[in-house]
Amino acid sequence: MPIASISKLMTAVVSLDARHKLNAPLNVTVQDQDFDKFTGSRLGVGSTLSRHDMLHIALMSSENRAAAALSRDYAGGRPGFVAAMNAKARALGMRHTSFVNGTGLSPRNVSTARDLSLLVEAASRYPLIRAYSTDREQIVLPGSGRARLSYHNSNALVRGGDRSIVLQKTGFINEAGHCVAVRMIVHGRPVDIVVLGASGARDHIADVARISRWLRCSLK
Repeated sequence: MPIASISKLMTAVVSLDARHKLNAPLNVTVQDQDFDKFTGSRLGVGSTLSRHDMLHIALMSSENRAAAALSRDYAGGRPGFVAAMNAKARALGMRHTSFVNGTGLSPRNVSTARDLSLLVEAASRYPLIRAYSTDREQIVLPGSGRARLSYHNSNALVRGGDRSIVLQKTGFINEAGHCVAVRMIVHGRPVDIVVLGASGARDHIADVARISRWLRCSLK
């Protein structure tokens, strides 16, 4: 199924594997605009943030231009980045997964719940992905006299203070429905929950809440 912005977990993995200096500045260019869904962004063309901040708001708040900028500024450009995403998927055993961009705005970014559990397992080994995806808010300064921007977590459970969640990523495009991948600690054990194709804007989060309540009872 299309997986929308859950793709950004792989974007983060590939970005960190490249070992670029995370405090280096990264500009938003015209090439980072959304030409798939033509969505807008508060991160205007000409904005400059550190790689740290780009990664932070891409994971926490699903900022598409931040993810696009990270995928553009890569050896081999965006085609090289996408090739690295697919190579990493193969290395992780994600046999039913394919990526065409780093934002997830294309319905051709596809996977399965089982494959995404492998991605969650891999992403959980990166402290920054765990920290940034579960942070509740972040203020960034895009430079050039631009006003500061306040971003919030796209996951209502994290915003509500659920500390059992140690990694998460939400996603939505029309073709994918509402999606979420979560790693939780339940009775001291890591448990991964992947919900794909939920129809309602709150259904995927409600499903995670219901599944986690059931797990807390069944895993005692």
